[in-house]
Amino acid sequence: MINFILLQAEGAGGGILGQVFLFGSIILIMYFFMIRPQQKKQKETKNFLEEVKKGDNVVTIGGIHGKVNAVESDTITLELDKGFKIKIEKSAVSLDFTKRANGTK
Repeated sequence: MINFILLQAEGAGGGILGQVFLFGSIILIMYFFMIRPQQKKQKETKNFLEEVKKGDNVVTIGGIHGKVNAVESDTITLELDKGFKIKIEKSAVSLDFTKRANGTK
């Protein structure tokens, strides 16, 4: 009886290589479908915010459309109407909404 139990235990331990392969492939799939695209989007957004200049039409995260009037280090002054300006953080500008509003993808 003890020999039978030991033989079953040896057979179950042989699948370790398969389990390592399975977990490794799951990690790779997560990297290529979740982590890598997110890093690419963050890099694209960072580059967009660095390249914002006077005269660009932008949309904020809150949905405010305006034209950039001045760019400082971390803030942007938007002109919403003639003479009506607001100061916002650069991080409040949305790349996705700006692309949609300007008709580019």
